[in-house]
Amino acid sequence: MEVVRSVAACRAVLDRARAAGRVVGLVPTMGALHDGHTSLMNRAHAECDVVAVSIFVNPLQFGDPEDIARYPRTLERDLVVCDASGADVVFVPSVDEMYPSWPAPPSTTVSVRGVSDAWEGASRPGHFDGVATVVAKLFTMAGPCRAYFGLKDFQQLAVVRRMARELSLPVEVVGCPIVREADGLALSSRNVRLSPAERRAAIVLSRALAAGRAALAGGARSGAAVTRAMRAVAAAEPLVALDYAVLVDAETLQEVATVADHDHGSLRLLIAAQVGPVRLIDNSDVLAGARDVRAVPGATEKVRQLERIG
Repeated sequence: MEVVRSVAACRAVLDRARAAGRVVGLVPTMGALHDGHTSLMNRAHAECDVVAVSIFVNPLQFGDPEDIARYPRTLERDLVVCDASGADVVFVPSVDEMYPSWPAPPSTTVSVRGVSDAWEGASRPGHFDGVATVVAKLFTMAGPCRAYFGLKDFQQLAVVRRMARELSLPVEVVGCPIVREADGLALSSRNVRLSPAERRAAIVLSRALAAGRAALAGGARSGAAVTRAMRAVAAAEPLVALDYAVLVDAETLQEVATVADHDHGSLRLLIAAQVGPVRLIDNSDVLAGARDVRAVPGATEKVRQLERIG
C-alpha cells in the first residue's frame, strides 16, 4: 500500500494505473474508519483493479469550529484498516495541500442547488457547498474512476451524483448499503462520542424509520401521516432532540405530500436528531430497509487483533 500526501503524487499514481489498463476505484473518507468504510473498500476491491482511499477532514463542510475540533482523527489506525482492506493507494493531504489559501476560504467553490437546499442543507448552511467542492477536487485529481459512497449520507450522495452528472465528470458514483450495528444503529464515525446512555437512546432513529415503513405498509396515504408516525417514536426518547423526520422523493429530495403520487421504490425516509453532543442522521427505503446490511467482522477486527497483540 502506497501513502501519498500531494495531489500531484496521487494523480500520477492513478494515471499510471489507467495507462496500464487498470480500473480505478475511489473511496473518499474523513477517516475514523469503521466497518461501513471497509464495506466501501471491499466493494471497490471487488469491482476495480486499483483502490484509492482518501482521508481528509474537510474544514469547508464544517460550520461549527468546535464540531471539526471534536471530529475523531485516528490516522495511524486508519492506515492499518486501509491496508487490511486491500487499499492500494491512500491519499492523506494536508489542509494547505487541498486549499492553498487556507485559512482564507477558496475563491472557487461548487454549489449544487435543489437537492442540497433542504434537510441537512437547511440545518447546516454551507455544508453541501463544502462537500461538493472537496469531492469535485478529489474527482478531478483521481480522474476517470468509480467512486464509492455509503447510502447513510443519502442527501450527500444525491448532491455528489448530480454534481458529477451536471459537470460531466468522468466518474461513476456508486451508492453502497448502509451498515448497521446489531441493534439497528447506523455506523458513523461520530458514534464514538456518545455516552452509554446516549448510545442506547440513539437506536430510536432506526426505530422511527421502522415506524415510517410500517405506516406506509399499513396504508398511510400522506407524507404527513408517515412523518407523525416517525415523530411519535422519536418523541418518546428524552435524550434525543429531533430535527426532522420526513418522507421524500428519492430523486429530488422534495417532501412527499400524497403517497399515491409515487411508487414505493421512488420514496425515501430521512431522519436527523441531536443525541447529546452528536448530530446523527439516518435514512431508509420504504421496502423494509432491504438494502441495509449488518456490521460483520472485517478489517476493523484485524485492527483490534493487532492492538491486542501490541
